[in-house]
Amino acid sequence: MVRVAIMGAGGRMGKTLIQAVSESTQVTLAAGIVEPNSSLVGVDLGELAGIGKNAIQVTDSLEKVVNDFDLLIDFTTPAVTLANADFCAVNGKAMVIGTTGLSDSDKAVLAAAAEKVPVVFAPNMSVGVNVCFRLLALAAAALGDDYDVEIVEAHHRHKVDAPSGTALGMGEVVAKALGRNLKDVAVYGREGHTGARKPETIGFATMRVGDVVGDHTVVFGNEGERVEITHKASSRMTFAKGAVRAASWLESKSAGLYDMQDVLNLK
Repeated sequence: MVRVAIMGAGGRMGKTLIQAVSESTQVTLAAGIVEPNSSLVGVDLGELAGIGKNAIQVTDSLEKVVNDFDLLIDFTTPAVTLANADFCAVNGKAMVIGTTGLSDSDKAVLAAAAEKVPVVFAPNMSVGVNVCFRLLALAAAALGDDYDVEIVEAHHRHKVDAPSGTALGMGEVVAKALGRNLKDVAVYGREGHTGARKPETIGFATMRVGDVVGDHTVVFGNEGERVEITHKASSRMTFAKGAVRAASWLESKSAGLYDMQDVLNLK
């Protein structure tokens, strides 16, 4: 089985990933990494995640466990993820990346790493969300330019990037199906006297409130009807299970940059 290391093991998503990997029959938990000088270094990884001791000690660097794992799951920050991508490319380790807030230049770094090792990178690892991506492409292509498109997303108060990577991913799917470039047509919030809505625009609205795990709705509307495609996540486990599914899928894959649409055979 694929031996998996979890980056950011001390965070909320990291702990959920530890649980999901531990419960899987397709992959096995091999390591957990936290930031340097963390008080969690040396703590039992299973105890950290609240699932009982597993005799794996938390460490503070990939170098210390380089021989212990085959694949790294990373849901951290852009700077950390990019450094890890370089490390994995040099050391022949596959990656599953759920980090959001990456710029185009950041994504180019991931693409370069994927020339050497297999990488799954997706703005959202949820199976349900990725089914929604497919539905959005079908809906946008069928409804066409006669329908306005607005995207509304909500997340917990601690999320640092906006709009969410998932919302942007949804926008990119819709824009592509409509033959548009999202960078040219996206509108990120409205205020004051904005004038009439330009028909080609794709609007984004963002909420940060409480402990919302992740809600996304794409609205297609014209005069007379409205179509809404919604996904609501009630637990981070949905993202963790998707990441585990991606990790298992990568076992037989050669170097390349993949996404969850590849993993789920939705292309």
